[in-house]
Amino acid sequence: MSRFSRTFLAASISAALFAPQTQADTTVDESVQELLTIDQCLVDQPESENPSAQPINVEADKLEAIHGERATYSGNVVVIQGQKQIHANSVTLHQQDNIVIAEGEVKFSDGQVKATSDRATNNLNTDQMTLENTQYQFLCQPGRGHAAYIAKTGKAIYEIDDGSITSCPEGDNAWRLRASSIDVDQNEERATFYNPRLEVQNIPIFYLPYLTVPIGDTRKTGFLYPSFSYGSRDGFEINVPFYWNLAPDYDLETSVRYMENRGPQLNALFRYLTTFGQGDIKAEYLPDDNLYPEKGDRWAFQYKHSGIYQQAWKFDLDYSRVSDIEYFSDLSSGVGHREDGQLIQQGRVTYRSATWDASLLARDFQVLTTGDNQPYRLMPQIAFNYYAPEVLRYLNLDVKSHISRFDTDAPGKPSATRAHIEPGITIPLGNTWGTWTTEARVLGTYYKQDLKGVNNSDYQDLEEEVSRVIPEFRTHAGIILERDTVLFNDYTQTLEPQIQYLYVPKEDQRKIALYDTTLLQTDYYGLFRSRKYSSVDYIAPANQISYGASTRFFDDQYKERLNIAFGQIFYLDKSLKASNLISPAEEESQSSYSAWAVEMDFNYNDYLFYHGGMQYDIDTSAMQLANSTLEYRFTDGYLQTNYRYVTKEYIENTVGDTIPVNRITKNGISQVGLLGGYQLTRKWQMNGQYFYDTTTREALEWLIGLRYTSDCWYMGFAY
Repeated sequence: MSRFSRTFLAASISAALFAPQTQADTTVDESVQELLTIDQCLVDQPESENPSAQPINVEADKLEAIHGERATYSGNVVVIQGQKQIHANSVTLHQQDNIVIAEGEVKFSDGQVKATSDRATNNLNTDQMTLENTQYQFLCQPGRGHAAYIAKTGKAIYEIDDGSITSCPEGDNAWRLRASSIDVDQNEERATFYNPRLEVQNIPIFYLPYLTVPIGDTRKTGFLYPSFSYGSRDGFEINVPFYWNLAPDYDLETSVRYMENRGPQLNALFRYLTTFGQGDIKAEYLPDDNLYPEKGDRWAFQYKHSGIYQQAWKFDLDYSRVSDIEYFSDLSSGVGHREDGQLIQQGRVTYRSATWDASLLARDFQVLTTGDNQPYRLMPQIAFNYYAPEVLRYLNLDVKSHISRFDTDAPGKPSATRAHIEPGITIPLGNTWGTWTTEARVLGTYYKQDLKGVNNSDYQDLEEEVSRVIPEFRTHAGIILERDTVLFNDYTQTLEPQIQYLYVPKEDQRKIALYDTTLLQTDYYGLFRSRKYSSVDYIAPANQISYGASTRFFDDQYKERLNIAFGQIFYLDKSLKASNLISPAEEESQSSYSAWAVEMDFNYNDYLFYHGGMQYDIDTSAMQLANSTLEYRFTDGYLQTNYRYVTKEYIENTVGDTIPVNRITKNGISQVGLLGGYQLTRKWQMNGQYFYDTTTREALEWLIGLRYTSDCWYMGFAY
């Protein structure tokens, strides 16, 4: 095959002065550019300021030229000018008008669109081009279609007559949008349809006289893709979203969700970005639920905001509310989930400097369960914290304080105002292989409790005004040892022992109710905390030594493959072994040691994973609690099994009287779960999960799903 440049074309035309026809020579012009692939996106590639002035390179088997009129190339013709390419059986250049006409299996590409046509005409002066009976495909974003006539009127601007467009790949005609005329502007990333109709499997679904849609990442007001579903409860369901591009820094998405058995639901999502941060507002409204008419109008609302202003102010807001406690059980929602037991309603404003910070916090909850378990509102809390690092060498000073007001709607429960101040000093020592931190604090708290109407026996010891001062001392040390392993080649093993002494004197705190105090998680890492409970309503006494160690194995890529940690507490005063005071008879029968806490993580070759934890009571020689998860991942899916176990006695001994255990469980917790997912084919996927309670011998939850994912749509089944 020969390759001709435009200069060689001039020479060929000159030769035509002496011969009306000439056979193409085999000479090759060394200045010809390298041939680019016709499927390559070149929208981000630099291009000359005047593309029409670029040289034209031609490949052909044969050339016929008539002086001053035209030159006709035939046989495997390839024409290149800048980023444009034309492949055809025959290409004719009309010299006077500088127009190229390609015929016979014409393939065209300009780095933004690829087309196959019966005939193509290109004006080299104006860069305008027309294509007839064309199959086209965009190269820089999803989109393809057919058109009887295509005209390129400017760079990245196309006019299509009697055409169609779809985001489905070649060979998949699941849906398409047909129109009498389509204008595509890739600069604005927008397509305008005249008389469009949506067809699914060649069946018309709906018609509009006019429609504009974005074809890239640019946001534009208009309809988004609808979704369809069917369920045994709600029946046939269709959701039609509409996007409102209101401004660069805020937008809105509204949708109409029609449920056959319930009626229409209106949903909205408003997003914004300001100098004070970013946030979103969600709203859902279902008037007159036809499935549950006794519940009336049903709605859900959520407002979230987070932001930093001038690097000192921080704003956080999270407020959610629903019309009734069964909203998430009856309806799928973007505000919450079926498992949610309560919705938080919280706002915080914080000011921070280099050495201090202050905050204002208000918090409430909407409880989604029945009963009298109503949490306390925090209305409000004012906090102030001061930090003075390195007052002296290796000596840090800090002060934490807050004033809080607690209130509740639960009958028979007290409300209170609490003032707390907590100065502390810390001596941190450390280097690359070890740390030693000693800390001393004084916790001073004052309560003014409102006991009017409080007649519950759980609060019989409360007093209206209570002052409490409790010191706390903690010292913790740990080292990191490292070596090359003996058992495994190219592995590195660490040994990280640590030890802690904690002292908190015993104080009678029965005069104080629990307002925002909850038990913290108990595991290996919890052995080395200074507090067993969150907040300050109950300060658990302690006179104990915690000790433990962890060992980790890293491969030659420094990826952790195995981590084993184990530890225990030795009680210098074994009457403090449980959070609640135990009887003298029980104290004599128990040892001075806590249960062994063990944690393990294992990763074998990135396809077999294990995580487990357990606490083994040496007094009863029995397991107190355990959790275990084993997951196997393979090319097309995964399989996971897990187990949770907690004895009722352990729960009672751990939480004491702070939680009504009998209301939660009768025989402790013993639950097993199985989860899995498998990619049946490239487009079909199956997943399922099953959870079973061995104490009650009943299934807690099970679900099986089947999902079909095409390249341009998806469909799922769940039961």
